[in-house]
Amino acid sequence: MATAFPLEDAFFAALERDHWPPPSRPWGLEAAGLDGPELVELFESQLLSRHLDYQARRLQARGEGFYTIGSAGHEGNAAIAAAFRHTDPAFLHYRDAAFLIQRSKALPGQTPLHDMLLSFCAAADDPISGGRHKVLGSVSLTVPPQTSTIASHLPKAVGAAYSLGLWRQLGGGGRWPADGVVLCSFGDASFNHSTAQGALNAAGWAAYQGVPMPLVLVCEDNAIGISTPTPEGWIEASVRARPGLHYLSCDGLDPLDTHRAAREAERLARRRRQPVFLHMHCVRLMGHAGSDAQQVYLDPARIQADEARDPLLIGAGLLRRHGLLSVAELEALYREVGERVAKEAETLVGCPRLVSAAEVMASIVPPARPSRRRAVAGPAVADDAPAPMARLLNQAMGRLMAAYPHLVMAGQDIGRKGGVYGVTQRLQARFGASRVVDTLLDEQSILGLGIGLAHNDLLPMLEIQFLAYLHNAEDQLRGEAATLSFFSRGQYTNPMVVRVAGLGYQKGFGGHFHNDNAIAVLRDIPGLLVACPSNGADAVGLLQEAVRLADEQQRVVVVLEPIARYHTRDLLEEGDQRWCCADPGPEHRLPAGRPGRDGEGRRLAIVTYGNGVYLSHQARARLGAAGEGVRIIDLRWLTGLDHDAVHGEVADCDQVLCVDECRRTGSLSEEIVTGLVERGLGSDRLHRLTAEDSFIPLGPAATATLPSAEAIVAEARRLLGSAGSGEGGETPSPIVPATGRSAS
Repeated sequence: MATAFPLEDAFFAALERDHWPPPSRPWGLEAAGLDGPELVELFESQLLSRHLDYQARRLQARGEGFYTIGSAGHEGNAAIAAAFRHTDPAFLHYRDAAFLIQRSKALPGQTPLHDMLLSFCAAADDPISGGRHKVLGSVSLTVPPQTSTIASHLPKAVGAAYSLGLWRQLGGGGRWPADGVVLCSFGDASFNHSTAQGALNAAGWAAYQGVPMPLVLVCEDNAIGISTPTPEGWIEASVRARPGLHYLSCDGLDPLDTHRAAREAERLARRRRQPVFLHMHCVRLMGHAGSDAQQVYLDPARIQADEARDPLLIGAGLLRRHGLLSVAELEALYREVGERVAKEAETLVGCPRLVSAAEVMASIVPPARPSRRRAVAGPAVADDAPAPMARLLNQAMGRLMAAYPHLVMAGQDIGRKGGVYGVTQRLQARFGASRVVDTLLDEQSILGLGIGLAHNDLLPMLEIQFLAYLHNAEDQLRGEAATLSFFSRGQYTNPMVVRVAGLGYQKGFGGHFHNDNAIAVLRDIPGLLVACPSNGADAVGLLQEAVRLADEQQRVVVVLEPIARYHTRDLLEEGDQRWCCADPGPEHRLPAGRPGRDGEGRRLAIVTYGNGVYLSHQARARLGAAGEGVRIIDLRWLTGLDHDAVHGEVADCDQVLCVDECRRTGSLSEEIVTGLVERGLGSDRLHRLTAEDSFIPLGPAATATLPSAEAIVAEARRLLGSAGSGEGGETPSPIVPATGRSAS
């Protein structure tokens, strides 16, 4: 009698004939490193995975399941799981259900069947994601969840492997055993993604220099990416010649060959502390997902040929060839596993699911934890003489490195050179190359390094050299760092601080790639905090608060540092030193979301940040006596704003002008105006002065599209002339669509 699944029909037909496809290589049990009961156990894990795939489709048909990208054809990864310890962190491909099932057998008390069915059903009781996504993950099994493993998890796997050797250099620590090995699996289509290529390069680059990199990268090659074939031999030809990587291959349809190769990969990675590329050949069965009609793009002969290569047929054949199970015992095992999965699925029908926004968002912000800051002997500040921002940041970073022994800085040119702008000078000489790491030129690898370090209880402070360089790597923040707490119910986090030099107004050096005012990409990431100082004292307060937030609140914090203010000393005239600040000391921290205020004027409030604060101070001075009616509100934070506090700072003013150096469309001023209107401020009192929707050019026109002190003066005079005036003054224009040169 035919079943609903052709693969199941083929299995029963093979049982009836006791005829099974032979393995590609005639390995014995001993040569493969397995005994009979272990091979039976692997086969049971493969059966559980297959029946979960069947059940996922049944649940979806009933409206009870929501995810049908299965593991059929990839079940050989159960043999890889058997070759490693359950304490080895594993960043898994979404077709690795058999891996997770097999790993669960190494630790008593695990319920992978129940847990994975909860995930299929988007159940609120799902122990890893709490119903937010179908993910493979487990805290007790050291499997951080991956949400869409199209290469984006490879950079953090490299960082995690690097962290194991780094902890050894730091004297021990971390959540994983020092002799651990990091696993990371992905598909052959993902291999071609630039993120994967960057991670492979970073792993090889490090290993080529003798840096410990105990990493096993498992490419599960089923020869097709949804509908696009992978050229035969492409993966092997691309990897074999890569320096720093060991290349191994196996037939993923044969558990004996797979286990043999996985043991060798484990040995190389654990003993030599070197990266291994394990190329597992397999097959994709049942299409890409339940909604994928593969007959549209694959001819029937190809589909039949693939189904004839079912790893369950080869695995069952091995059990028969080695005399481990009779035909009757094989059938009984197959049916028992299927009934077990179906029975468990029935218990979950109608299970509670997330329904409210509050439930969904409950894990965006990670849970708090105790501070790991230590007291540091010595003076409260390194130097209390007024200094520009770059010097004060340098002093603050030195204090933070001393106070947080697990804090590690990383970025391009931050060590020997001390950064492009000298902000990190002498820190590597003071704290060593292990804690101030010069990286290769690859922003995805830099951010992935930080995520991997944070996974293993280090506190990374990363530097991205220019804001424009962040955009090609932004998904490491959006798709990886900021989502991990969300998709793991706060059980996994990757707290980190990312320093980014950016914004405009540089003199003598610039153009679009060094002057970039595009911040919408950062403000659009749930849970991500973004700070932006305008002066040295605030820079210290924001950086020290960012590190505290990462350490104690496990937050991901970006500090956007205005390049043009790094070395600014003067405000109004040469030599006045009015933009230099004394070091405010180690306890100075500026709470997230709270703005700063300068002045008590009630005629006009200028709400701004970064360079806008500097320009607004210049403009207020040029207004003369009229400037006494102006107060300046420095937002300091560009996400997580306390809109009630902002409203409280401007509500008693006649007019409010938002000076926003970022682009008019998608700018922070849109959020500020909206927040004030929602709190009752009339639109006739609200005005905007923004940058144009333009890239920034080179040369004399570098600031032509940006707000200027002159433009702020002109707009302030217009507003001050009409503020509070019912006659004789110009009627205020609500929310003026201002340009960089003029507000009218």
